[in-house]
Amino acid sequence: MKFFIDTANLEQIKSAAAMGVLDGVTTNPSLAAKETTPYRELLAEICKVVPGPVSAEVLATEYDGMMKEAKELAAIADNIVVKIPTILEGLKAIKSLTEEGIHTNATLVFSPSQALLVAKAGASYVSPFIGRLDDVSTHGMELIEQIVTIYHNYSFTTEVLVASVRHPMHVVEAALIGADVTTMPYSVLSKLIKHQLTDIGLEKFISDFKKAQQG
Repeated sequence: MKFFIDTANLEQIKSAAAMGVLDGVTTNPSLAAKETTPYRELLAEICKVVPGPVSAEVLATEYDGMMKEAKELAAIADNIVVKIPTILEGLKAIKSLTEEGIHTNATLVFSPSQALLVAKAGASYVSPFIGRLDDVSTHGMELIEQIVTIYHNYSFTTEVLVASVRHPMHVVEAALIGADVTTMPYSVLSKLIKHQLTDIGLEKFISDFKKAQQG
């Protein structure tokens, strides 16, 4: 499974890249608003750090505006993937952008029917938001199972990108189901390596060694 980091913070991205596990980055307008560098300038910097896919989102909600923004974003770097909202106008944009060779990420997906449609339109990635489903008392991971099954049934090439990840178990569950990608905040990525027994064991090894040296 590929690991993406969900942030627009360059320092977090550099830190994740240094771990040797980072395959890509996802951003959105809310994340970009937390940074001081202008968005498109920031995207160019991120693309220099990360050779893998970097998702950048359009703000327009109608076809012509989406197409204009998408082409401007795609011109920033070869590894830009354009995030398109999963609405009717978005489907049209995904189809056109795919035909023009621009990679797309269908975002804000909350149902298997939405995932089926964006795959048929040619989206490179589909982003189901599992944490937001959990927030409204719906089991978000069930949606991932449904999408993975549908895509397998019909050999769709759209990659399932699990988004709105809140904790390490979301990542583990996504991997068990067979999702292609999980994108997560830096805080979740850093927690994946943590285990209290590892810390206790390391502490004991060091303590035992120090005692032996003193003896």
